[in-house]
Amino acid sequence: MRYLAIDHGQKRTGLAVCDADETLASPLEVIEGQGELVPRIITAIEEQQAEAVVLGLPLNMDDTEGPAVKKIYAFADVLRKHVDIPILFYDERLSSFEAEEKFAGGGLTRKKKKKRLDAVAAAMILQSFLDNKHSQ
Repeated sequence: MRYLAIDHGQKRTGLAVCDADETLASPLEVIEGQGELVPRIITAIEEQQAEAVVLGLPLNMDDTEGPAVKKIYAFADVLRKHVDIPILFYDERLSSFEAEEKFAGGGLTRKKKKKRLDAVAAAMILQSFLDNKHSQ
């Protein structure tokens, strides 16, 4: 099954996709702003032939759901009105931190890092989801 992962943010949203064998997640793109967010996600789902969406869930470190989680649930409700595939949630804690660690010492400028960071974070969320799925 092909999954499209979304690391949703107020300023930027990262997308990632996995191969049909569910072994490798790869960064896809970063969408700036909210204006064209849903149409671009729909396009990515169609182009990548995704069969489900994995939406990063920003739980608090103590496993509680804060205001950010409510925003993700609201975004999922909007997305459900436009797509007819399952939307799954997966813990995204520390994904952005881990993505930044991957870029450390990479020689990229801050601007170039920002353009890629959210897609890398989405790939990390998806890879963790896949690894967890296959370990059960």
